[in-house]
Amino acid sequence: MEASEASAQNERKEGAAPSSQGEDGSKSRKASLKRTAEAKAKKAKKARVAKLNYVVHQGEDMLLVISDTSCHHDGPAWILGKKKGSQKKKVTKGMMKSSLEKKKKKIVRPKPKLENKPDKGKEEEIQVSIRQQEADQRWGQNLPEEVLINIFQMVVDQDGAVPFLCRVGRVCRLWNVAASSPVLWRRVTVGHCWITPDKNQLPKTETKVKNTVTWLAQNRFSQLRDFSLCHWKKNVNFTLEVVSQFCPHLSSIKLSYCTGLTARAFHSLGLHSRALHTINLQYSEFQVEGFLEYLEHHGSQIKQILFSHGPKNDKLLTAIVGWCPHLELLEINTKLDSKDCELPVSITALQAVCPKLKTFRMLNVRPRPKTGRKLVSAESGFPLLEEFCIASASYSYLNDKDLMDILFGSTKLRVLDLRGCSRITSAGLAALPCPDLECLFWGQYYNSFMVTSFPKTGLPLVTQKWAQTLQQLDIANQLFTEEDLALGMSFLAQEAEADTLRSLNLSGTRITPRALRSVVEQQTALDYLNLSSCRYLPRGVKKIYRSQEEIRQLLDKLE
Repeated sequence: MEASEASAQNERKEGAAPSSQGEDGSKSRKASLKRTAEAKAKKAKKARVAKLNYVVHQGEDMLLVISDTSCHHDGPAWILGKKKGSQKKKVTKGMMKSSLEKKKKKIVRPKPKLENKPDKGKEEEIQVSIRQQEADQRWGQNLPEEVLINIFQMVVDQDGAVPFLCRVGRVCRLWNVAASSPVLWRRVTVGHCWITPDKNQLPKTETKVKNTVTWLAQNRFSQLRDFSLCHWKKNVNFTLEVVSQFCPHLSSIKLSYCTGLTARAFHSLGLHSRALHTINLQYSEFQVEGFLEYLEHHGSQIKQILFSHGPKNDKLLTAIVGWCPHLELLEINTKLDSKDCELPVSITALQAVCPKLKTFRMLNVRPRPKTGRKLVSAESGFPLLEEFCIASASYSYLNDKDLMDILFGSTKLRVLDLRGCSRITSAGLAALPCPDLECLFWGQYYNSFMVTSFPKTGLPLVTQKWAQTLQQLDIANQLFTEEDLALGMSFLAQEAEADTLRSLNLSGTRITPRALRSVVEQQTALDYLNLSSCRYLPRGVKKIYRSQEEIRQLLDKLE
């Protein structure tokens, strides 16, 4: 058997046909044939690879096969002919190796690095700037408390204490301490902070409002002087009660467009607010009986009263005349679209009871004289009166005699507002015992009752009397003639040394360019000039001028 197997192996090596033996012999022959075939394939591969003469280079996006020029090979060197799969694998492996080597070389190659080391000076500057930024961010925490209070005071004077102080008090502890200073809370105005006036308050919101008002009164209002409520429809009584209890220095109360003020609030004011001297109830609804009861017991401490015309104001004005001997300001107004605005007024009684009156205003309310005894003593009248305003947007029955009866003793009068009083004449004004009048408002601003048929005269009487003291003059829509206006303006121009005139309203008058130029050239302090609807002036001139520069440019157009 051994001799036969050896001979069979020799025959296979020589390419002889296999003999039919047993299963063990066939397996060994197959294994020997496989080994010989692999050996022959390796020799063929090595031979074929050795015959190829080329170099593989890697480009940016391709592999380049470059022939070796030293090799003597027929035909194109880059044509490799048909290759088997084993050869393709060898080539790709070689290319991958070469590419990997190059990538490794690129990574390994040392690259010059730029040293971006900043100088010491620059580092110090950066550190200084960083510290400066940090300090800038903490400026509010490093300010002295007194300086911070002064800054807050400027804002409070302009915008009010609420809600500004409530918001800045949440910034930090220092700001909270500064915002809590009682000096900043001397004047407080509270609007509808929680809910708009036309909506109802829920119970939870109403409780929140009451708690907030109570906390402010207890912790912030210790030096409160002036307190105002605007557009409050509920909790007005509660607020005034709390404020009066915790604010012993309260001196002024203002309710604007509020409702629900009853006798309970007035009783609390009389019980706790002994320093109260100013009550402003304009455009608010209040219980007149409660206010009358308050004035009956505490009217002697009241110096200023302001209210709007209403159905029961006759009793209120009578109470003021009877119980407020130290009254210094009385103002009665109404809305512009209101009807039936007549109010009976006893001027003689008011002069007798309120000799300290300094300001008397009736805005859009027509006074109807009320009979009463007239005091003829030397101290009668309003000897301290400085401002008298009886302006009306419709018409007025006031004439020269009525005006003299009111102002016959007012030698200190500074402001006289007679807008809408068409029955007042220049002669009546010139007869007034007011040598230092500064503001005269005599314009006519209504149409239905304006008398346009007869021109007026006598303006020189007015301008000559007060040419040295007048600062504001309003004669809008007054029908003075051209000659009268020119003469009146000439008296103002002659007093150029005084140079007091600041405002001049000539709207709707017959002023001429020549008369206008005379006063504009001389009165250099003039900073308001109304020339609208002036029929005798050029078109480009009929407008309102609100600065001295605009008025100086007007002179070039008047040549």
